[in-house]
Amino acid sequence: MLNIPQLLATELDLKPYQVQNALELLAEGATIPFIARYRKERTGEMNEVQLRDLSDRYTYLTELEERKSVILNAIAEQGKLTDELKTKITSCLQKTELEDLYLPYRPKRRTRATVAREKGLEPLTEFIKSLNVKNAVSASLESEAAKYISEEKGIKTAQEALKGAADILAEEVAEKADLRAYIREYLLEEGLFVSRIKDDYPEGTTKFEMYRNYQAKVKNIAPHNMLALCRGESEGVLNFEIAFDEDVVLSYLESQGIRTKTREIRDFYQAMLKDAFNRLMKTSLVGEVISEKKTYADIESIKTFEANLRELLLSAPAGMKPTLAIDPGFRTGCKVAVLDQTGKFLEYQAVFPHQAAEQRTKAALTIKNLIEKYKIELIAIGNGTASRETDEFVLQVLQAIDRKPIKVMVNESGASIYSASKVALEEFPDLDVTVRGAISIGRRLQDPLAELVKIDPKSIGVGQYQHDVDQKLLKKKLDETVESCVNYVGVDLNTASKELLTFVSGITAAVANNIVAYRNQYGAFKNRRQLLKVPKLGPKAFEQAAGFLRIRGGDNPLDNTAVHPESYSVVEAIASDLNVPLNQVTQIAEKLKKTNLKKYVTDTVGEPTLRDILGELEKPGRDPRAEFKYATFKEGIKEITDLQVGMELEGIVTNVANFGAFVDIGVHQDGLVHISQLADRFVDDPKKIVKVGQVVKVRVLEVNEKLKRISLSMKAFKQ
Repeated sequence: MLNIPQLLATELDLKPYQVQNALELLAEGATIPFIARYRKERTGEMNEVQLRDLSDRYTYLTELEERKSVILNAIAEQGKLTDELKTKITSCLQKTELEDLYLPYRPKRRTRATVAREKGLEPLTEFIKSLNVKNAVSASLESEAAKYISEEKGIKTAQEALKGAADILAEEVAEKADLRAYIREYLLEEGLFVSRIKDDYPEGTTKFEMYRNYQAKVKNIAPHNMLALCRGESEGVLNFEIAFDEDVVLSYLESQGIRTKTREIRDFYQAMLKDAFNRLMKTSLVGEVISEKKTYADIESIKTFEANLRELLLSAPAGMKPTLAIDPGFRTGCKVAVLDQTGKFLEYQAVFPHQAAEQRTKAALTIKNLIEKYKIELIAIGNGTASRETDEFVLQVLQAIDRKPIKVMVNESGASIYSASKVALEEFPDLDVTVRGAISIGRRLQDPLAELVKIDPKSIGVGQYQHDVDQKLLKKKLDETVESCVNYVGVDLNTASKELLTFVSGITAAVANNIVAYRNQYGAFKNRRQLLKVPKLGPKAFEQAAGFLRIRGGDNPLDNTAVHPESYSVVEAIASDLNVPLNQVTQIAEKLKKTNLKKYVTDTVGEPTLRDILGELEKPGRDPRAEFKYATFKEGIKEITDLQVGMELEGIVTNVANFGAFVDIGVHQDGLVHISQLADRFVDDPKKIVKVGQVVKVRVLEVNEKLKRISLSMKAFKQ
């Protein structure tokens, strides 16, 4: 069997000790964020990406080894396991290759070959094989086959006997791993995806119009095109297939399968090989290639979703300040919620600024009073229906106020999902769903990460064909992304929701509930050690979680840093050597920079961890997220009808796909900056140029009001 650790070291360009130690830590239940941050000495400073790649590949290879054992036992029980076959099986590295090797021995339903064997035609098959050699003795197939005519066995003619023998041979050919591998590779390299829109859909009536007469090389098809083809087919709009030169495949099969020059035998084999390919190989191999390209498209699409989600979750927080949150609406009015500097809900009002003048005046007074009463510093306006009209209304209200809050348009994707969720119901059981939605919009502005973790990532609107990809893999990767972001930023132990706490390293949903219950019963945590009093939070969970949980104004200043409690003694030694009290060690950045790290190295704490500790002490409690910025939409541009070609606007990137980026420019319909319009140079990956949440300058290239499509360009702008 495979030496998995050695293989992983080679494949991932890692040292054997890195692989071994990382796998041991994972087996012990350590999380990837914990290993990456606090076990750098053991892993040689492997980062999260390397650790996740290692974990995924280890899982794949482990499953492969388990499958090999099952297959080896199954073939051995049949008495057909040769040394050569065993070597091939034990050395293979891909599941597809393994299943090809197993195919001839896999239990199967009754086939034409099975029936032929039951009729006793295997000896005839062997006779025909004996003639397929370079210097075969001339013999008549018809005469030999006539010996197998049997009324009892249902073989009426020599031709029927030959047909049965051909069926046996065809199945043998179709199950040869090397032949299947060659044809599969040929389809991948030389095949063409060809699609047609069904006749039921006249030109211009479907969103899949570009696939009406579409062709793309199998090896080059873009992930989004592959997923679009699959969606179009599943929705019954189009059909697609792989076109290829079948003569090339048949010629290859003949070159591998025909040895004799005798015309009669050659003709027999040519007919048999054609049947083997068309009846037994073509459909399954084409299906496998489509599946392989779909899997690749899934992975690439999920990578894009991960990147977008990461950028969204790590969006710069406006800060925990008194906030007025507005969920806009025309007929139903604007839902207004007030939040304090901790995100706590204080008051709700409904205003109707987009109806009669009297109502508008009343709404303006209400907004003004709320701003003054609660000393509002932030105003969050959802970007859905009536958002631009509400934005302009609030701007007019602010003109009459001396101390003006910062007004920001907030992406409300998923807010309605949250407001109707079990999480929202538990959080605000007495509030209407519309009020919950407004609260969510406000909290997104205060701290996007803390609020967005309450929503299924698929509902946030930053994916690409997210409902078409492998849902199990998508959930795994998005959960990993949320976990990574939460632990990267750190969590305030005394204000975090149970949803946010669930993503902290080492904390389960049950423990998160217990932390909140403990906090509610005994008040704010004063130090990290108190966590050990929380039910079900034992030493292992404490080890995994403590460094990612922050306590502001607690007993120990180190509890508000990313320094792990296991390293507090090191910091105490540094403080003692610098002759400063522990509570002042975070205030002497210049002295810390001159510290001789080697002096504090121990068996468990090396220079990598010491560098992290000093970096944290120099900027204790620093939020690693970027500085807060927001877009200013152009006044008077509220609808798609207000746009004109050539207009230069400011917007915010809402989604990044493989083919470009979508930008909100304040007209209720995102515009697309195609990959070719992202920069004045060639761009192979939009994620290298833009990210979700980025404020960008764009120029309008084209407006199609009927299809609600807006084409934008970022060329010639310095972003």
